[in-house]
Amino acid sequence: MRLGILTGGGDCPGLNAAIRAVTRAALKHGGIEIVGIRNGWEGLVQAKSMPLDRKAVGGLLIRGGTILGSTPSAVFKQDVELQKLCDGYHELGLDAIIIIGGDSTLAVAAKMSEKGLSVIGIPKTIDNDIAGTERTIGFNTAITVACEAIDRVHTTAESHHRVMIVEVMGRHAGWIAVMAGIAGGADMILIPEKPFDIGKVCNTIEERHKIRDYTIVVVAEGAYSEGGAANFTDQTDAFGYHTLGGVGNWLKREIAEKLGFDTRAIILGHTQRGGTPTVEDRILATRFGVKAVELATENVFGIMVGLREDEIVPVPLKEAVKNRKVDDYWYDIARIFFG
Repeated sequence: MRLGILTGGGDCPGLNAAIRAVTRAALKHGGIEIVGIRNGWEGLVQAKSMPLDRKAVGGLLIRGGTILGSTPSAVFKQDVELQKLCDGYHELGLDAIIIIGGDSTLAVAAKMSEKGLSVIGIPKTIDNDIAGTERTIGFNTAITVACEAIDRVHTTAESHHRVMIVEVMGRHAGWIAVMAGIAGGADMILIPEKPFDIGKVCNTIEERHKIRDYTIVVVAEGAYSEGGAANFTDQTDAFGYHTLGGVGNWLKREIAEKLGFDTRAIILGHTQRGGTPTVEDRILATRFGVKAVELATENVFGIMVGLREDEIVPVPLKEAVKNRKVDDYWYDIARIFFG
């Protein structure tokens, strides 16, 4: 079997760990030739690859990013572009391909599967918003970084009696905000799934300051006020989406104007998806990679590997492309500690 590995979409900690796991598992099985696709979808179109062996993946477990490189996936929504991917697959002589990516990448993987190619997906995204899996590669590292930032602003907030707003990633789902906010002891968490009333936000902060004269607010970048819309910039990213940005600074202005409190905003941005993966992400990436190879050897394709009740299981790709939102269970826990 000639097995390809491709990383698509944005980078995140744990991609290299997954590449290592796929390679090592395939070598252990025997009879499998592993090739890495260079620079994601662009490399597949151009049939650019590199051989992967034990030496090539040595030391990857702790390295962030992806040694294969990556490109956006939204440009391949058109059928004519999709055909170019299929042509590249055949030009490389692949018998199967493992595609590691987020919702946009897995959506393309699903289309390739529908074209008759042998495809297995591995879910990665710091947003943790892919259906069919309880966790994705990169999420634990992101919330660990975000929680550390929240811990650090506590001392400044308390010392200077400030309202500190920490803006984290989360375009459509607020998993990073909720989990990091709970762990970091945030006094309020705002997420896209729950449009907020700025008046109630200010009232909660004002009441809190009668007891403790500082507040930590964690807000997902896609959060917005009731009757309003998310804060988009005039720029578009590589996927063609308008980039989000500004909800943290908008909240800072509103709170300072309405309450007169010294208010500051910190935008964590890409620091959440860079650097060394946490222990949990290394293990999850390893388990996903090993399971993907196992399924490939059993000729089980058209699926994504997912985590369910601590088991790694196959999930149909058409299910995986759905968006996974924060449910009321987690937000209700967070709300207990508001104010």
